[in-house]
Amino acid sequence: MKKVLTALVLVSLLAILAAPLVASAQPVEPGEMAGQCTLRHDFSGWEKITCPGVGVCSFTNLAMDCPACCLMDTVYSVTDWMFVGVLALVVIFVLIGAFNLLTAAGTPEKIKTGRDYIIFAAIGAIVAALAKAIPAIVKAIFRVG
Repeated sequence: MKKVLTALVLVSLLAILAAPLVASAQPVEPGEMAGQCTLRHDFSGWEKITCPGVGVCSFTNLAMDCPACCLMDTVYSVTDWMFVGVLALVVIFVLIGAFNLLTAAGTPEKIKTGRDYIIFAAIGAIVAALAKAIPAIVKAIFRVG
């Protein structure tokens, strides 16, 4: 029963974190072209690719590297959401660990459980920092920045 409850909590948390990404998906309007994307991050100062900055980037514009700009914008957006989600989990784990430590009353099992939760939170903070480093890694791989 405990494993089923844990799995349900994790699946529902994943669904909650993925809901904004699904809701922000934009259908193609009848008047606009399917070969374009909306940039939310500014890539105009990059050396190797030419991006228009924040706004609409059309794939038919040969002066701009819109596919690369749209790829980098997607990577940045996903890692921003990962960062926020993991930091929320870090806060929750620290609170649970602190609660277990405060209510342990000298019980070694509860002290170990609380300490483990706080260690998991520290690992989560490291993962969140790595999520912010992923765009730099992608830029280095594609040599675009």
